[in-house]
Amino acid sequence: MSLVILILILLGGGLLAIFAQRMNEDMPRWVSLATIVLALVYLLGVVSNLPVEPLTIADAGSSWLIHLKLEWIPRFGISFELAMDGLSLLLVVLTLLLGLIAVSSSWSEINFKQGLFQANLLWTLAGVTGVFLAMDLFLFFLFWEVMLIPMYLLIAIWGHENKAYAAMKFFIFTQFSGLLMLISIVILAWQASLANGSYSYSYFDLLGTTLNAKLEFWVMLGFFLAFTVKLPSFPFHTWLPDAHTQAPTAGSVLLAGILLKTGAYGLLRICIPLFPNASMEFAPIAMALGAAGVIYGAVLAFAQSDFKRLVAYSSVSHMGFVLLGLYAWNTLALQGAVMQMVAHGVSTAALFMMAGAIQQRLHTRDMHKMGGLWHNAPRMGACALFFALASLGLPGLGNFVAEFLVLIGLFAVQPWITAVAALGMVGAAIYALWMMQLAFQGKPIENREFADFGRREMATMAAMMVALVWLGLYPQPVLDIAQPVLDSLQNIVPSLVSEAPTADIAGVNL
Repeated sequence: MSLVILILILLGGGLLAIFAQRMNEDMPRWVSLATIVLALVYLLGVVSNLPVEPLTIADAGSSWLIHLKLEWIPRFGISFELAMDGLSLLLVVLTLLLGLIAVSSSWSEINFKQGLFQANLLWTLAGVTGVFLAMDLFLFFLFWEVMLIPMYLLIAIWGHENKAYAAMKFFIFTQFSGLLMLISIVILAWQASLANGSYSYSYFDLLGTTLNAKLEFWVMLGFFLAFTVKLPSFPFHTWLPDAHTQAPTAGSVLLAGILLKTGAYGLLRICIPLFPNASMEFAPIAMALGAAGVIYGAVLAFAQSDFKRLVAYSSVSHMGFVLLGLYAWNTLALQGAVMQMVAHGVSTAALFMMAGAIQQRLHTRDMHKMGGLWHNAPRMGACALFFALASLGLPGLGNFVAEFLVLIGLFAVQPWITAVAALGMVGAAIYALWMMQLAFQGKPIENREFADFGRREMATMAAMMVALVWLGLYPQPVLDIAQPVLDSLQNIVPSLVSEAPTADIAGVNL
């Protein structure tokens, strides 16, 4: 029951935060901080006490650490099924750590209804954690919706000047695509029941389900659209810049750091393994969309004058590398996709925290009104330069390792798409340095004074800097945790692209 307790800690912490506001206006933020720390300590304690030998579940390999299955709605074959392996462990830890970053970034920004704000923050974390752990597809869809509602409220209530429009656009995009996924889930379970004689929504029971080729393609497409809207991938990304621009800083941190990763996780865990034949046929189109997203996001980022919109479009570009890595489907590309999910979560969360701090001090996101900030706030300028270099893929930092692995793995499959995607790294250098030039370099505005980063903000930034340096110089622990999962998935789906050459570049030991 440890996975259930983990989710209940976050849900209960949200309720406690609401009641804590009646005692003291500042109490909810401390409750939220304590809840996430408790969840993180509890998770690490559970993992440290697990047996050395992993679990073997059905045809899903022997990479599982924890598995729980309880009857829920037996008439329809729906169960309360949670499981954790190395991939979900990485993403749940990332979720909780970025939850701490989100609390830190909102510490002095939110000045009304703090209890409700922290409750929605914790419930978003609970929903995302459930998505990473749910192994019953109906339960997966339920958690998918649970994380949507509190994020909508974070934007709609505590957002900026155009928050109603941005929140509604976010809700419509994700809700409509989620309904497509629900239809696909029901069709898949129905087809499996015809073959097995009983209904089941369990991921492990649905693996290997044989569908008519045409039906498999359309069912796969429902999952693909739901996950690529959340990723987001070009051309389904248009909700993201508005949501990021209008969201409070903590909302942007959660959106960029973890909600986008649920889309990538869904593709890797569910969409490709459940529909290997349809995914093989669709892989060239998916990779073309990924390459288009890399270039399009970089170009649009360079065209922005709004700090948060620039970072939002950079996320579209960076998540394009994830889509490329997933559909290249070899060891190096998949390792790069997982590493990008982790490194992008850290670097982009830091940039959004930076944007929120600037907006709180200057009351503007327009970079043309910022010039010379380094003179007024040298600590803020130094942090911005570090994370701008991380975003453009500087060697020695985690983002470089991720994108380099994706490009090497992709080159063995689609050399021309690799060449196009590599241009995105050039574009990243342009928009990242352009951001630094506009906002932090140049002559400072006369008589402008504002507070530099304090101890809390510097401690938060330092933690993310250390994480990116560690990922860049010693990524092997992350790769080792994810590798058994990737091996199991590759055993389910041996090769997505039939024309891939036989060169054994996947044997390189990083």
